[in-house]
Amino acid sequence: MDCIFCKIVKGEIPSKKVFENDNVLAFHDIQPLAPSHVLVIPKKHIASMNEAEEEDKELLGEVLLTAKKVANELGIADGGYRLINNVGSDGGQVVYHIHVHVIGGEKLGGLNVKG
Repeated sequence: MDCIFCKIVKGEIPSKKVFENDNVLAFHDIQPLAPSHVLVIPKKHIASMNEAEEEDKELLGEVLLTAKKVANELGIADGGYRLINNVGSDGGQVVYHIHVHVIGGEKLGGLNVKG
């Protein structure tokens, strides 16, 4: 498998980590769209929300709760932030490993988030 996020999980590609446990990894986006822009991914490869199964519901819940933790750690929770999950090419998905963008740190207008 030639998934860039799987390579980040394995440590083959460096990342600026914000959070990590056995199931989830959060790291800074290399092309941030706002002062704070972090990606939260499950360590298990799931290509997109379309490929998520019933067995993944706890893991996906952990991804969302990690996004909340990250927002708190970044100091953007009180002011507000955006969570984005792009699905498929028409939805703007570029990397086919499910991920949630945590974006904030400024007043957010209409962002065109690809990823």
